[in-house]
Amino acid sequence: MSGRRKRRYCDQAMKEQRTAGPARPVGRPRSEKADKAILEAALDMLAEGMSVAEVSIEAIAARAGVGKTTVYRRWSNKEDLVADALATLKAPIPPLTGASVREALVTYLRILRDESGDRRARCLMNLAVCDPERHPRLAERFRVTAVEPWRAAIRAVLHRGIESGELRRDLDVEVALALLSGAMISYTKWCDPGSLPPDLPERIVDEALAGFRSR
Repeated sequence: MSGRRKRRYCDQAMKEQRTAGPARPVGRPRSEKADKAILEAALDMLAEGMSVAEVSIEAIAARAGVGKTTVYRRWSNKEDLVADALATLKAPIPPLTGASVREALVTYLRILRDESGDRRARCLMNLAVCDPERHPRLAERFRVTAVEPWRAAIRAVLHRGIESGELRRDLDVEVALALLSGAMISYTKWCDPGSLPPDLPERIVDEALAGFRSR
């Protein structure tokens, strides 16, 4: 084939490829059913009292009824898998942009309180935050995927309150965030969740806002 004909042939092939639409991914599509089975298997094993060190990819695959290669196609290591499994226990972030600062903060603390009432979720969450030195990759992955998105959403609420004049201009947002979540965590960690007053989120927020608000 001459150089000119070869260039014409390549140009035509590229044109056909562009008009054909995106290429289909190679291999079988990822199964949501398999994903769920794998994550649930990991959670079940941890809830039964196994430590992260005792859980293995092979055991998770066997519990989920999938091959080991199916797990490794999705997660390259155990810590990432466990972190993603734990992240499924976190409630999704509700829309907060249309609510007042008080309403948004009360919603946030209600979710923290409700999560603490689920004994399975509370026990499993402790795995991710109580021993970060032993499982630093797990702790960091959990922080990035499950904790930080919530913190970012509440930071945005506090910044919005500062800009609207609802909150003090000099409010330390990071300290305010720690005070709110820390107060609820203190109650849920050291008290029986069933004994918590139903209006606890409102009480914490109102006490905090008494110091956060503009004067």
